[in-house]
Amino acid sequence: MKYDYLIVGAGLFGCVFAYEAGKRGKKCLVIDKRNHTGGNIYCEKIRDINVHKYGAHIFHTSDKKIWDYVCGFAEFNNYINSPVAVYKDELYNLPFNMNTFSRMWNIKTPAEAKKIIKEQIEKLDIKEPKNLEEQALSLVGTDVYEKLIKGYTEKQWGRSCRELPHFIIKRLPLRFTYDNNYFNDRYQGIPIGGYNVITDKMLEGADVKLSTDYFEFIESNPDIAEKTVFTGQIDEFYNYKLGVLEYRSVHFETEILETDNYQGNAVVNYTEKDVPFTRIIEHKHFEFGKQPETVISREYSSEWTKGAEPYYPVNNDKNNALYEEYRKLSENDSNIIFGGRLGNYKYYDMDKVIASALDAVSKEFGD
Repeated sequence: MKYDYLIVGAGLFGCVFAYEAGKRGKKCLVIDKRNHTGGNIYCEKIRDINVHKYGAHIFHTSDKKIWDYVCGFAEFNNYINSPVAVYKDELYNLPFNMNTFSRMWNIKTPAEAKKIIKEQIEKLDIKEPKNLEEQALSLVGTDVYEKLIKGYTEKQWGRSCRELPHFIIKRLPLRFTYDNNYFNDRYQGIPIGGYNVITDKMLEGADVKLSTDYFEFIESNPDIAEKTVFTGQIDEFYNYKLGVLEYRSVHFETEILETDNYQGNAVVNYTEKDVPFTRIIEHKHFEFGKQPETVISREYSSEWTKGAEPYYPVNNDKNNALYEEYRKLSENDSNIIFGGRLGNYKYYDMDKVIASALDAVSKEFGD
């Protein structure tokens, strides 16, 4: 055996595992089918701007241990995620807060906002929501739903809110303060210089092989490592023998604009269904850039088909049950460790990916 671990996927889970295994004297080979490391947090440098190639990534956590861990690889700036939403010719602050309600109803006080929302919900009189539309209406009323939730959600999921199950939305937080900070977490920011700073440091002790398909590679190198850490699709690993799990996919149209400031904010959501993209990201604002030009990315949500790039799992009852069958099947393979969004079929924020990787490391090395 040439390596202790073959790590499939150079995303955050794979990078953390490689770093921690290396610290324990283990030899790792990290492979990735893409031509770069970093997975979906990879940043591409365009006109001296760190472009979040696979969509906006803002690090946030309330776990001090995870915050201290990630700060060991990079210094973070003080970026606060404060997206805005465009509906027709109207612009609203997110998340739903007093700035949103003030703009929507020309009011000033929390009592006024609560009264309007309560009246709208009571008028609808939805006792048991049968779908996502009824669930959202029963939580926030008509105006917020119609302007800021309906079209955006239908674009994200590719189907009518009346066809989506109610449990997709468990709650919709309404803030009755003038606070545009999207997250409630204690710690938040963007690594100065982009996320590559973190993943490059994590991989310093490992061998890395890019543009490499695991299934082709392992066929010609079956004895390359004692164990495998697999962060790809768990159903693909088993050749879809129990069935195909569902995912959503995302694609981006990125362009350079000859202006220093296109939209004045890093993330602007477009909530009308007739606007084909879900949002526009202006990357320089993540790091308070002063460059003379700007780079924007229009983000489109799409159905996933086999062979397309999967972005996040569709965690409904049917898919979760199928994943559980695959998870049980994986228990027979003691030399394979599954991880990450695709390997665990779970929507992870970055801090949760790091935590799950550290848990896997602890379990593997007994510390």
